[in-house]
Amino acid sequence: MPLPLIIGIGAAAAGAIGIGTGVHGAAKMKGANDTMKLSKKLHDENLDYFEKQNKLSTGDMDSLGNKELEILNSLSDFASVFEKIHNRPIFEEYKKDGITIPAYNSEEIKRVSVGAGVLLGGLGGAAMGTAGGFAAAGATTAAVMALGTASTGTAIASLSGAAATNATLAALGGGALAAGGGGMALGTTVLGAATLGAGIMVGGIIFNIVGSSLSNKADEAYGQVCKEREEVNKICEYLQELSVTAKEYLASISRVYDVYQRQFNILTYIVDVLDKNDWNDFTKEERLVTENTALLVSLLYNMGKVQLVIASTDESRPNEVNKMAVEESINDANAILIEKGFQKGSIKDLDWNKIKEKLHTNVTDAEYYRWIDFLEVQVSEDSIKIVAPYKEAAQYVKAHYCNMIEDTMYKYLNKNISVSYGYIDAPLNRGD
Repeated sequence: MPLPLIIGIGAAAAGAIGIGTGVHGAAKMKGANDTMKLSKKLHDENLDYFEKQNKLSTGDMDSLGNKELEILNSLSDFASVFEKIHNRPIFEEYKKDGITIPAYNSEEIKRVSVGAGVLLGGLGGAAMGTAGGFAAAGATTAAVMALGTASTGTAIASLSGAAATNATLAALGGGALAAGGGGMALGTTVLGAATLGAGIMVGGIIFNIVGSSLSNKADEAYGQVCKEREEVNKICEYLQELSVTAKEYLASISRVYDVYQRQFNILTYIVDVLDKNDWNDFTKEERLVTENTALLVSLLYNMGKVQLVIASTDESRPNEVNKMAVEESINDANAILIEKGFQKGSIKDLDWNKIKEKLHTNVTDAEYYRWIDFLEVQVSEDSIKIVAPYKEAAQYVKAHYCNMIEDTMYKYLNKNISVSYGYIDAPLNRGD
């Protein structure tokens, strides 16, 4: 901003000292002005960087939230078809290899389906980030909450669309989940434009003093904008991590839903087209389809419970991405799809530690720690190499444990793979 310089008539009579003071002040004024311009430029860059990343991350979270609610809303279709089957069994919870999925519960599925429908009905007129807020808190939790009451005591489901979504978001945590779980008020982090755009009108006689004051203010503003950049970088790193996690979870839950839809279409054909309404008339294959579809419904319900964001208790700090819970949910889903034959595992995704844990359950502790615990793997596109620390160990493992290792890998990947055995020829203290 140009700074008008109003120099009084008496300044001409100030003599050499006065002129020198004015020149020095002018130099300070110019330097301060340049610093202020630089600060404003950096501030604008910070703001632009934040706004672009925030928009991308909010969009990614909204995509996930919308998908989760659509999935949950559709699950009532399964409940309707399943209830047509007389003498149907009560399926137990899935519990295998450390994974637990609750048993199918018709009433819970119906309830969450209705709640998801209430929220979907209000998203059309809701602000950007609303659906993402539900994903941040857990879409299943949000859907159940939608059937509760607002702070006014009014049933949320009785409110109009946008009002229902806003009331649910407020009940889940309000501002902490705004903008898809960003949880960071821009005003507490980014400086107001006025801070960096101030202009001062001065008189010639006090020129030096004002120049010094402005110089200090310019330096202070520059220091603030540098600190601002550090904070914006932290926030954007969090938002980038949130985006990556949201995309990964969207891909995972979409993959499970695609499998569910194929199984549900088969079940619908069995019940509605073949007109089979008695469980006792179902073939072994038809019963398996029914059981697997019910399991997939429970899996999707469970995946919707995962909170993508752990809300910060400090408003000046961003939330935390709940990566551990998301990764666990994705891994559990993959394991179930593979175990049920719906998906072939990728060698590159092989979790060798889980394989070793499985092997440990089939051998004694002494055997495990003597021959298996130290084994490592080298993975290529279509093969795996089991690596022991020395030749004798590789030979012993191949002779005594190869079938167990390869069978376990087959169950994990749902396909045969080429397995070889080697060693690094390094000495190892085996305790003997």
